[in-house]
Amino acid sequence: MPILYELYYWPDIPGRGEFVRLVLEEAGAPYVDVARRPRGEGGGIDAVVAFYAGRHEGHPVFAPPVLKHGDLVLAQTAAICDFLGRRHGLAPDDEADAAHALELQLTLADLVTEAHDTHHPLGAALYYEDQKPEAKRRAALFTSERLPRFLGYFERVLQHNGGDWLVGRAISHADLSLFQTLEGLAYAFPRAFARASADTPGLLAHRERVRTRPRLAAYLASERRPAFNEEGIFRRYPELDAG
Repeated sequence: MPILYELYYWPDIPGRGEFVRLVLEEAGAPYVDVARRPRGEGGGIDAVVAFYAGRHEGHPVFAPPVLKHGDLVLAQTAAICDFLGRRHGLAPDDEADAAHALELQLTLADLVTEAHDTHHPLGAALYYEDQKPEAKRRAALFTSERLPRFLGYFERVLQHNGGDWLVGRAISHADLSLFQTLEGLAYAFPRAFARASADTPGLLAHRERVRTRPRLAAYLASERRPAFNEEGIFRRYPELDAG
C-alpha cells in the first residue's frame, strides 16, 4: 500500500506529534514518521529542523508537527487531526458535530499548553532548573484549580453526548486526543490526576474504551509508541505533583 502521509516531528518524544500518530494509527492510514528514517533516505532530525527553521518547500509553517500529503503542507495539531479525521471516518458526518469535534480539539490544546507551562512558566528558552520556584507556584494552581475544571468539563461533554464518545455516535479524532491527554496527565501528575479524576468516572471509562480498540492497542504495545519522558510536554517532576 503506498504511503499517503509524511509526519514531521521530533523522534524521541511523544509531544504534540503523538496526537497525530494516534489518528493515523486508528485510521489505518499508511504513513512514514520521517525523522525516524535514515538520513540517507531523507529522514533524520534535520528534516524536521528544516520545517522549524523555514527551510522547506510549500506552505510556510510555524513549527512541527507537520503533515505532508502530496503538495499539501499542514501544521497545528488540531488542524491536522481535523483534516485526517474528516478524510478517514474519524469525524462526525453532521456539520455541527464536526465543528464541535474541532472545538474540543482546541480546548484540549489549551489544556496541553497549560500542562506544559507548569514546568516552563517563564518560557521554553530556559531550563526547568532556571524556573523551579515559578514552576512550583504555577503547578500548584494548575493541579488544584485548572486540572479539575478541565476534567469536569470533558466529563460533562461525555454525559451530554450519552457517555461513550465526545461527539456523534462513534469515535472521533477528539476522542483520540482526549485519550492521549489523559495518559500524559496521569504520567506527569499521578497524585493530582488520581484525585481530580475520582470525580470523573466517565472520563476514566472513556480512556479504557479507547485503549482497547484493536488498532490502538496494537500500536500502544509496539516499539513505535514513544514513552513519556522529561523532554516532552508532559514531564514528571514529583515536586510539581500536589498530593
